[in-house]
Amino acid sequence: MMLPQNRHDSADSAAAVVAHVRDLIDRGALRPGARLPAERELAQQIGVSRPTVRAGLRTLAALGVVRSRRGSGTYIPSGPPTLGAEALSFLAALHKFTVDDVYEVRRILEVGAAGLAAERATPEQLAGLADDVAGLFASLTDPRLFFAHDINFHRGIAAASRNPIVASLVEMVSALHFEQRRATAERAADRDLRDAADAHRQIYHAVRAHDVERARRTMNEHLVRARAHRVKELQALGVQGSGFSVQGSGEPRGSGFGARGSAFSGSTGSGGSGSSGSRARGANRSTQNREPRTPNAERRTQIPEPRRPITSPRRAVR
Repeated sequence: MMLPQNRHDSADSAAAVVAHVRDLIDRGALRPGARLPAERELAQQIGVSRPTVRAGLRTLAALGVVRSRRGSGTYIPSGPPTLGAEALSFLAALHKFTVDDVYEVRRILEVGAAGLAAERATPEQLAGLADDVAGLFASLTDPRLFFAHDINFHRGIAAASRNPIVASLVEMVSALHFEQRRATAERAADRDLRDAADAHRQIYHAVRAHDVERARRTMNEHLVRARAHRVKELQALGVQGSGFSVQGSGEPRGSGFGARGSAFSGSTGSGGSGSSGSRARGANRSTQNREPRTPNAERRTQIPEPRRPITSPRRAVR
C-alpha cells in the first residue's frame, strides 16, 4: 500500500495534528461543543498515522483545547475556557514558587475580578456564590469541605467577571493553589476558618450590591489575611509546604497594595518595590530548609476535588 506523498516526518507530525485542529477552529469549522472528526478521518486529512493523531490529541487535551468522552469521541469543551495547570505545577516545582508568589498573583488577578464581578454578575452567578458562602459556614468543622467551597467561591467570582481570560487564569492558579494547599488544609484553626467565611460573605455582599470599590477592597483584605493564615498552617507543621517555601511570617511584600490603580497597586501601595522584591527573592530561593514529608502530607488525597456546583441545599446568606 502506497503511503500518502504528504506524510509528515515523525518529528513534527504530532505538531501537524495540532496545527490542523487550530486551522479548523480558526475557520469556524470547530466551535465550542463540536465533535472532532474520527481518528481515521483526521489521519487521512493530515496524512499521518492514527497513533500520531492520538499523540496530537493528547497534546491538545493537555492544553485544555479538547476533551475525550469514552465511547463518544473527542470534543471541543463547551464550558468556560480553561488552561491546563500541569505546566504551572512543573514550574512551581522547578522554580520553587513561594507563598508570597502565589498570593501576589492571586491579588493581581482576583482583586480586579471581584470589581468586574460587582459590575457584571448575573443572578445565577450570585446564587452560586451564595451557595458557596452558605457552604463555608456549614462546613466550619470540616476543613476539607470548607476548602472545596473556598476554591469554588473564588472560581465563581472569576467567572462572574465575565472575562474569559481572567476566568481561565484564575482557574489555572486556583488549581495550583488547591494542589499545594490540600496537604495542610486540615490544620486550619477554627478561628481562621470563621474569619475566612466572614470575609467571603463580605465579598459576596459587595458583589451583590454592585459596589465595585468595596468588592475590590474586601477581596484584597481577604487575600492578605489568607496569606497570613497559610503561613501559620505551614509553621504549625514545621515544614515549608508541598513545594512552596515561606519567606517569613510577617505581612506579604507590598501589603499596602490597595484595590485601585494600575495592576491594582494604588496610591496607598508600595510603589515599585514589588519588582525589586521579585528579583531579590529569585536569588534567595533554596531547598536547604525543606523538611521531610510528615504523616499529615499523606492525607492529601482525602480532600475532595473542588467542583461547581457542590451539592448542598441553597441557604439564605445574610
